[in-house]
Amino acid sequence: MTTYPDLDIPEDGKLAQNIAHFARALRKAGLPVGPGRILDAVNAVAAAGFDRREDFYFTLQAIFVSRPEERALFAQVFRLFWRDPRYLDQMMSLLLPQVQGVQDDRIAQAAEKRAAEALLDGQLPPAPRDQPEGDEIEIDASATMSAEERLKTLDFEQMSAEEITDARRMLAKLSLPVQPLKTRRSAPSTLTARIDARRTLREAMRTGGEIARLAHKAPVPRWPNLVVLCDISGSMADYSRMVLHFVHAVANRKGQGWAKVHAFTFGTRLTNITRHLRARDVDAALKAAGSEAQDWSGGTRIGQSLHAFNRDWSRRVLGQGAVVLLITDGLDRDDTALLAREAERLHLSCRRLIWLNPLLRWTGFAPKAAGIRALLPHVDSFRAGHSIASMEALGRAISEKDDRGEKERLLALLRN
Repeated sequence: MTTYPDLDIPEDGKLAQNIAHFARALRKAGLPVGPGRILDAVNAVAAAGFDRREDFYFTLQAIFVSRPEERALFAQVFRLFWRDPRYLDQMMSLLLPQVQGVQDDRIAQAAEKRAAEALLDGQLPPAPRDQPEGDEIEIDASATMSAEERLKTLDFEQMSAEEITDARRMLAKLSLPVQPLKTRRSAPSTLTARIDARRTLREAMRTGGEIARLAHKAPVPRWPNLVVLCDISGSMADYSRMVLHFVHAVANRKGQGWAKVHAFTFGTRLTNITRHLRARDVDAALKAAGSEAQDWSGGTRIGQSLHAFNRDWSRRVLGQGAVVLLITDGLDRDDTALLAREAERLHLSCRRLIWLNPLLRWTGFAPKAAGIRALLPHVDSFRAGHSIASMEALGRAISEKDDRGEKERLLALLRN
């Protein structure tokens, strides 16, 4: 009987079945794995052999990995599925440390939690036997909203670890579509809306002045850039992580209309994280962005950060009718005159400036802070940014040039 000294593979002749289960876990973790690749993997392993772990690993990687950014996720799923005999305990420490009562001090690597979630497939461990069983409580849930609807309206800051995981999945599915901009440029078209007189006469000259057919043209659509300025100070840290998950999904999803998506973080200084968000794996992207932004969960200097953006980046990224999303609570203790001046310059440099503020979750919110009063007159729209529902509302309103959100109501409070 064949033995596998360096792999945790059963000796019952079910290698193909185990490869199929492994491929299923990869697909749940986010890799595009189909039945064809499973058959290719079984044939490749049979041809290459599997006496050494390295050969087995790179054979499967050659079949299942098609992009460089997928390697980290493949490595984590492979380690947990094939190599570690106690992978279940490690996965539970990553996903539900509160169940065991001990916090895991080891920092999870990129894609490690996603690999654990894919292998567990949403199954939770049984309750400890030494805990006394409580009385059963019957709850009539007929009048309650569904878990998904409740999660949409829940504040990001109030979510548990399990709810945050579910919310990130929902954010990854949201879209932020935008309408193209009208331009004066045109191109040949089969549509009959506009006649291209110049091209019609030019073609007629080739036939002795006889117009055989009319040429037509249509406007060339131009798509704007999306620029995100995200506050990562201490009061915004929980919201910023969730918003950046949403921005990552927008940056990596085609067909929404954006020409380019640029992202910047600011606390005490401005950091460009655009290149990090291009990574397909969201965990790896945000880990790299967090390493780049050294001022995470620190203080906030909104005016200085906007000044740095206007000075160093506005001409590079705000052309072509860019839309700017400013995500901040507006609580700035620096010079409010500087903040107002830089916000006005930013507003004049872009097509639309939309401010997302998590403080709008309070029904009695009023623009009392000096930073909020300095920013408010210079934005086109002022909207909440504290839940999945607020992100969905942003997707519906971003192409509406008349959308003002709560700006007019709050400006009325300022005037009174």
